[in-house]
Amino acid sequence: MGQTPRMLQPSLSERHFFGAELRRLRERANLSQARLGAMIRFSADLVRRVETADRFPSREFVEACDRALATEGALTRLLPLLEGSRDRAGIRTDSPSGATNTGTLLPAQPAQVPGVADMVVRVPFQPGVLDRAALDWLNAPAGPRLSVAGRADSPDQVHEEDLDAAETALAMFRQLDHTHGAGQLHAQVQRYVERELNRLLASPPASDAIGRHLYTLAAGFFELCGYQAVDTGAHGLAQRRYLRALRLTQAGDDRVFGSYLLAVNIGHLALHCGHPEPALRMALTAVRGGEPQATPGVTAALHAVVARAHARLGHESDCLTHLDIAERHLALSKPENEPSWIRYFTPAYLADEIAHCFHDLGRPQQTQRHLQEALTELSPTHVRRLAIDTALLASSLAAAGKIDEACAAAHNAVDHAARTTSHRCLQRIVEVQADLEPYRCEPEVRELSDYVRQQLPLAVL
Repeated sequence: MGQTPRMLQPSLSERHFFGAELRRLRERANLSQARLGAMIRFSADLVRRVETADRFPSREFVEACDRALATEGALTRLLPLLEGSRDRAGIRTDSPSGATNTGTLLPAQPAQVPGVADMVVRVPFQPGVLDRAALDWLNAPAGPRLSVAGRADSPDQVHEEDLDAAETALAMFRQLDHTHGAGQLHAQVQRYVERELNRLLASPPASDAIGRHLYTLAAGFFELCGYQAVDTGAHGLAQRRYLRALRLTQAGDDRVFGSYLLAVNIGHLALHCGHPEPALRMALTAVRGGEPQATPGVTAALHAVVARAHARLGHESDCLTHLDIAERHLALSKPENEPSWIRYFTPAYLADEIAHCFHDLGRPQQTQRHLQEALTELSPTHVRRLAIDTALLASSLAAAGKIDEACAAAHNAVDHAARTTSHRCLQRIVEVQADLEPYRCEPEVRELSDYVRQQLPLAVL
């Protein structure tokens, strides 16, 4: 009787992501580890250890797997990321004893957000520039505006397989970001942008379609860079990266992704920085300019941000109207018909948006009900979202005077936050403690303060 295959966790590191991809492709080809090993002339044990992230593969191993599995180079395109991870870990592929699981992306229990220069963090968010950017986007002429220099027959042309490699890298970075927060990952994404993405942008595309794909893909990278800047507390930098992504969607004539950036990214950033009026203008502009082409999932996400802005402004009736629109559209959404970048927006994520709306409207009972729905449905790998939503649940319980339950939820939020390197998580833990401050003499609250001091010293109030 064969052993049950070990459960893989692709969100842990680049090495784990590669191992999960290798297993997925091997199983798609209906091959055992032993059979694949025989085909590529490596041992079945090495195949197993690479799949379970116990060993870094050599280039020869990866290229042999691509040939045997007929992947058209899918695994080889992951090599630059894998080799960067190996260099950071200081592990050789030909080590006699083999690599262990040390040297993964982040330490097991990171305690702080490192690596963002104080100068960058202090760059201010500037809401005054948003209206012009939104107007330019809304009134942009239809059709792509490609501006890549170079001859069409240049030997360094960008082809679809180049973009496939970048798409795979972006998907991996997004998955790792969900689990770990920006922390150390933002530097890796920035290096990829500077080395690989900028090289592609400086080269002529093989066709207009590839050019449009390239610009949309580049917008995806800058959107992720902006999101990570928010997660490290660099709000002015996030604004600049989001606006760069918005211009790239204009260049690639991707109106739908542009509307998402304007509402979900820039609108949420404005809310995060305490500017609900420009957030509302950004979201309404996105609805006006993007909704005619938007899918149901994207439309739901746009209206959810409109609702969030109305809630922050105390406009309960308008908020509920747009939440109803969001729910009706999301019910019509089919993941296979949605862009890949919006498929995360499930009923659990909409429940999160609804809960934030009710929290801002001062309705704790509804807040808690929707947070329970969100937390039940969220993937365990989305640790940052689990931390933020659990902390919001604690704040809502504190507002309702349920101090014991609030402290218990706050403990869970601290545990989730301690597994990430996320400024947003730290901020939410600080806010929970502030919400519990009127009850600071209660033993449960004092014990929570001690626990935060032990687990998350940067979040001590």
